[in-house]
Amino acid sequence: MKTYDIEVQNLKSARHDMGLIELRVDLTVVNLPPRDEGAASSRLRMPVEHARTLLILLKQQIAELDKLQPRSRRSGRC
Repeated sequence: MKTYDIEVQNLKSARHDMGLIELRVDLTVVNLPPRDEGAASSRLRMPVEHARTLLILLKQQIAELDKLQPRSRRSGRC
C-alpha cells in the first residue's frame, strides 16, 4: 500500500449531491517512504483554522442531508 503525506493548502467549498459530500480543496501530496511502524497509512495535515472550517462545512452539509431524510429516519433509531 502506498502512503502519502497530504497537506491542505486551502478549503474552497463543500456541497452534497446524491448522498455524497464533495469538498473542493487545494492540496500538496507527497509520497512517503514505507516505514516499519506497523500498519501503513497516509497522513492528512492542515492548519487548525482549516480544520475548524472543515468541521463547520461538514456539519452544514450533513444537516442538509438530514433534512432530506423522512422524519422517521432522522431520530437515529433506524
